Amino acid sequence: MSQLKVYNSLTRQKEVFESITPGHVGMYVCGPTVSGESHLGHARPYITFDVLYRYLTHLGYKVRYVRNITDAGHFEEEGREAEDKISTKAILEKLEPMELVQKYTNLFHWAMDQFNTVPPSIEPTATGHIVEQIGMIQQIIEAGYGYEVNGSVYFDVKKYAASHDYGKLSGRVIDELLETTRELEGQDEKRDRADFALWKSAAPEHIMRWQSPWGVGFPGWHIECSAMATKYLGAQFDIHGGGMDLQFPHHESEIAQSTICNHTAPVRYWMHNNMITINGKKMGKSYNNVIKLTELFSGDHPILEKAYHPMTVRFFILQTQYRSTLDFGNEALQAAEKGLKRLMEAYEWLAKYETGSTKYEAKDKSVNEKVLQLIAEFDEFMNDDLNTAKVLASMFELVPIINGIKDKHIAADALSSDTIALLQEKLKLYIETIFGLKNISGEDSGRFNSVMQILIELRKDAKAKKDFVTSDKIRNQLAELGIQLKDEKDGGMSYSL
Repeated sequence: MSQLKVYNSLTRQKEVFESITPGHVGMYVCGPTVSGESHLGHARPYITFDVLYRYLTHLGYKVRYVRNITDAGHFEEEGREAEDKISTKAILEKLEPMELVQKYTNLFHWAMDQFNTVPPSIEPTATGHIVEQIGMIQQIIEAGYGYEVNGSVYFDVKKYAASHDYGKLSGRVIDELLETTRELEGQDEKRDRADFALWKSAAPEHIMRWQSPWGVGFPGWHIECSAMATKYLGAQFDIHGGGMDLQFPHHESEIAQSTICNHTAPVRYWMHNNMITINGKKMGKSYNNVIKLTELFSGDHPILEKAYHPMTVRFFILQTQYRSTLDFGNEALQAAEKGLKRLMEAYEWLAKYETGSTKYEAKDKSVNEKVLQLIAEFDEFMNDDLNTAKVLASMFELVPIINGIKDKHIAADALSSDTIALLQEKLKLYIETIFGLKNISGEDSGRFNSVMQILIELRKDAKAKKDFVTSDKIRNQLAELGIQLKDEKDGGMSYSL
């Protein structure tokens, strides 16, 4: 079996994966900022690294997968001013900050559950690690790379770059950073425009605030991940994952902070998934194309023609290698929906197919050899930087052969009994265990649809009688189970999972 190779963003090449401690893998993935609902852009990294987690486990590694929750700070250096996203959104929604955090953390977990992602080994929060962050900032100041101004602490990028390879991960050069840094509020208190905040002084009206050696304030975005990764994975660990948009400034800053504190480069393999576009355009508020995950599952967005099941979305994401751009559109999603249905129908039929206890040789050597070759490609393609797209392409070459046996166009004994057993085993391993795909129809779908129609009729009756308590109760309790009811323009109702 070939060895697993991954593309290391730091060296810009594929490398054979070798863990620091044999048999063990430490992996950190930047989690969500829970100041709002997760959107389509969040689906790709968490599904990508879920598959990596599953595959490493399949290869026999004991994986410690750490994915954080950013529930404090995360003010944008690029924004108009240093702004704490959590505090700002809490004021808008008239909620206590931690109430808001809990609301969106629960919603994030619910969405990840719909995608059938495996929970991480540890899910630390930024607010739970303020002590560790302050400790790291103190170390950075003592080492001469941090400085305090008016209760805020900044990292001295120019000093660090003089003796370290700053910009290696993102490919940015310090002089270019200075030229492209815009005039922002608070720039005048920095020694250099390229410096980034480790700790930010909090104004009296600021809701989320902590005591520190430099006064009351809140942590910078980058220090949170350095502190949590170091605590749970050590000074150096195997894999750090995230979206390509995090390479700069977030991951570049993480490297700088952790290197100063731990006296070593923090990560062996940096892995980044590429971005998604929607109908060829970058996702952004200005295009009105930011699709929340609940909108994707319910179809309740102007861009969407219908609701899309989480398994359709997961399958669609896996149809493209994680380092390639992925364009979402109704046509592509509907094609994925049909493709997943076709694959699962063939897989489920084969899973029940019995060859009997007698072993026999293949009658059609060419078909048998083709099947064995396609099965062998599963491991080969996955070991080539998780090329899920090529694995699925090989599966779809197997589908006509499976359907041929089912429809008796291909003789049942065209394949040997050993080949059929191997095909059953490998498809189960990849479809269920590694790719985490589930059948979205299932044997009970007809019964489920009937139950849903009864509930929809009961809700229609309640609304007609102006019994809005019962109507809302049906809708809200179904929502708690992950089933979204949608009122149609013609007075009808539909649902989505």
